[in-house]
Amino acid sequence: MFPERFLWGGAVAANQCEGSYLEDGKGLSIQDVMPHGIKTPRTKEPTPDNMKLIGIDFYHRYQEDIKLFAEMGFKVFRLSIAWSRIFPKGDEETPNEAGLAFYDRVFDECHKYGIEPLVTLSHYETPLYLAEHYDGWLNRKLIGFYERYVRTVFTRYKGKVKYWLTFNEINSILHSPFMSGGINTPKEELTDSQLYQAVHHELVASALATKIAHEIDPEYKVGCMILSMPIYPLSPDPKDVIAAMEADHQNMMFADVHVRGMYPGYMKRYLREHDIEVKFEDGDEELMKKNTVDFVSFSYYMSVCATADPEKNIRGEGNLLGGVPNPTLKASEWGWQIDPRGLRYVLNTLWDRYQKPLFIVENGLGAVDKLVEDKDGNLTVEDDYRIEYMRDHLLQVEEAVEDGVDVMGYTSWGCIDLVSASTAELKKRYGFIYVDRNDDGTGTLNRYKKKSFYWYKDVIASNGESLHK
Repeated sequence: MFPERFLWGGAVAANQCEGSYLEDGKGLSIQDVMPHGIKTPRTKEPTPDNMKLIGIDFYHRYQEDIKLFAEMGFKVFRLSIAWSRIFPKGDEETPNEAGLAFYDRVFDECHKYGIEPLVTLSHYETPLYLAEHYDGWLNRKLIGFYERYVRTVFTRYKGKVKYWLTFNEINSILHSPFMSGGINTPKEELTDSQLYQAVHHELVASALATKIAHEIDPEYKVGCMILSMPIYPLSPDPKDVIAAMEADHQNMMFADVHVRGMYPGYMKRYLREHDIEVKFEDGDEELMKKNTVDFVSFSYYMSVCATADPEKNIRGEGNLLGGVPNPTLKASEWGWQIDPRGLRYVLNTLWDRYQKPLFIVENGLGAVDKLVEDKDGNLTVEDDYRIEYMRDHLLQVEEAVEDGVDVMGYTSWGCIDLVSASTAELKKRYGFIYVDRNDDGTGTLNRYKKKSFYWYKDVIASNGESLHK
């Protein structure tokens, strides 16, 4: 049984859905020069082949889209604020009022239908100016710029937003430093000390944001957001078990600092043995220790394996954070291995480790959908594959709840079709709502309800009981 007040909903990110990339005073973000996601280097300027420049035009169609979310029965809608809509360059002293007013309208529209906004402060959309002139989070000055930004939005949206996330998939900075950390220096030129210094700056900024939020409104609930990916040993060989543990440490460190307020011993050892120097300023340790998060949120799409055998240590093509493919699992069209039970495993692991409420804020299946006519002549998508994927995962969430895990809610990723972050494609669709836009820029942008739209509506209305039918 799901908790009575379980927060059912969906999730998007500003850079993947809003479009209007220069409208109403918005500045450029790093996404505006990433036309092909993380697969190819950034471009010097925005280019016409960047689908994110138009997105799905949520900026002008948010009322229509939120109405559709309400029809599904959403209790919560996770979205992000585009930092460069509020501070176009990122280092200004005065915010852009037009940007602030836009999110006022979006939050008001959510509340019109009784939908609680869950807002990510930084979701892979660092202002481009901060990347080019400060080298992103490599520069400690970004803590101050971020502080000004979060103070502005925390103050402005008091009473409109209760739930906040500081950084999206913060651990991904180790693998995608430009997208995740706005670091303009090419990845191959970064030293480990530089990269972990940027990590430290983000962790300090996250703790500072948590402190500011609680000062402005004690009712605010602030969470961290981790890209979760369980790592299993490829074999029972103890060497593989240790290899899996050490690989998992690279991700868990980020949650450990957010929840426990300090660098764990295994991370101190890793930094020491790899000659990685991280400089702490006075007050950093105390700030992190005293300002831990209220809950832990995470994305979950896949699991991987680890091995100590160099001959078998072959990274899977679609794996987000490295890892060896699990020979017992099937994969999606993009090579992401499908592991519903891994979600129960992650929930139990995080709950046992932290005893903090958990929130699944991303989960879903990216697939090529085909628009067809139903028996009544309406356009739809017969996405039984998505329904099967989500049912299997939600049943495992229910199992975790039965295990005693405190799960706050579930927001499916890309509840409406949007532009993929990893590949910048529109053909990789996640939504319950089909958006008529293609990778070549054609399409009407009309919205059509998929079969999964009505399925998820029933899941929410029954608080999960329909999953057993």
